[in-house]
Amino acid sequence: MFFADWETHKKEQISPTILWEYDTNKSTWNWNRMDTVVVKRVLEYGRKEDYYAMLQLYGGFEKVGEIVMRIPVLNPKEAEWGRRLFNLDKEKMLCYKRQRSKNRLIIF
Repeated sequence: MFFADWETHKKEQISPTILWEYDTNKSTWNWNRMDTVVVKRVLEYGRKEDYYAMLQLYGGFEKVGEIVMRIPVLNPKEAEWGRRLFNLDKEKMLCYKRQRSKNRLIIF
């Protein structure tokens, strides 16, 4: 499994470049409140070190998987990667539910 050694891997930091429009050094920045943004950006733009940092920051595969489930909008490629990496049921993922609902509203 990818990143199975996340607990013993050296401590990593999420790259500030994937969160370019946020000042993560500000005292008002809250990693827990911004968890869906952080996880989405790691899925979209993250390097290997960012994945380790995300798993370490949010407590492992199960916790990050719960965050992935709550991401409202995610590109199909990243959604599928997140689904496979965290062993999720796509029918329960918010981004899939929203996409499916949007497709139902389009009537020609």
